[in-house]
Amino acid sequence: MTQTRWLDDRQQRAWRGHLALQARLHAQLNRRLQADSGLSLSDFDVLVALSESDGPLRVQELADHLQWEKSRLSHQLSRMERRGLLERQDCPDDARGAFVVLTVAGRRTIEAAAPAHVEAVQTLVFDGLDDAQVQAWAEIADAVLARLDR
Repeated sequence: MTQTRWLDDRQQRAWRGHLALQARLHAQLNRRLQADSGLSLSDFDVLVALSESDGPLRVQELADHLQWEKSRLSHQLSRMERRGLLERQDCPDDARGAFVVLTVAGRRTIEAAAPAHVEAVQTLVFDGLDDAQVQAWAEIADAVLARLDR
């Protein structure tokens, strides 16, 4: 039996700080985005993914990109489709598959929402960090993401 490798005080502080930061930042960004544009952070994430793609995305590609379960994405897409932000189109080579496409209204919505959202990220995160801290944060993110991709 393997012995548990408990977090030491330094690791515990870093881990709990990360969890608190993630939860509080997500909540604040979501509230600001909702107030500024009527979008949730989930709406915004979907719209960004679609607006940055080279064309229509298959539902599974979008789910993989967002790291969401397919059922969660399906519910999100239905809500956004009812609001006219995107549409699903049949996939000609797979009767069970569908493409997700940004509508004109969806593109206008993300273009209108992005400036205030980026300003919120600047204000809440980057205005309080110096260049070395931003570089360290990027390096830490890269290192952890590389381990997750193994």
